[in-house]
Amino acid sequence: MTRSDRPLADLGPIAQLRAGRLARRLPQLYLGLVLYGCSLALMVRSTLGLAPWDVLHSGFIRHVPITLGQAVILFSFLVLVLWIPLREKPGLGTISNAVVVGLAADATLAVLDPVQGWPLRVLVLLAGVVVNGLATAMYIGAQLGRGPRDGLMTGLSRRTGRSLRLVRTLLEVAVVLVGLLLGGALGVGTVLYALAIGPLTQAFLPWWTVDLPSASSR
Repeated sequence: MTRSDRPLADLGPIAQLRAGRLARRLPQLYLGLVLYGCSLALMVRSTLGLAPWDVLHSGFIRHVPITLGQAVILFSFLVLVLWIPLREKPGLGTISNAVVVGLAADATLAVLDPVQGWPLRVLVLLAGVVVNGLATAMYIGAQLGRGPRDGLMTGLSRRTGRSLRLVRTLLEVAVVLVGLLLGGALGVGTVLYALAIGPLTQAFLPWWTVDLPSASSR
């Protein structure tokens, strides 16, 4: 098997932990989630637009006294409630995603000053999108469970019989519209993220997908 065609295992929460290589997978998971939160903060500081779900988060915090990272955590657990009728099963990575990304985003925002000047803002935006693609590949490649929003997408796709691409598009359009109504930050970065995140994640994923001997032997 080549690096380019390593498969992702379809395992339940307990089987994910029993599949082995935790000394590699756990650090990769948490580093990926921390980088994900950092990438969110980079896009915020660019002030050139946020990822679709973060448009919703940024709009929400205009009306309630919480931080952006706290909004990420809150909405993660609200989305997990929607998993129940979809019969999705959270893993360690799912719960970790719900908490660590928001904490990392707030921590990064606390030490990263607002960026001035168009060239630097564009550079910070590009860095945020690329780091997000890397972080996504790292946490998915650790094979310890989908994030809350990804699980909602796959669950709805399975239940409705619609394609993942269609379900993801409809979900992200919906959260952007709600975010805009709440005053969220939409911009060129939102469009760039929507166009680039899929190809970036696909490019990085083969390098970060951990082979699971226990899974491949079944």
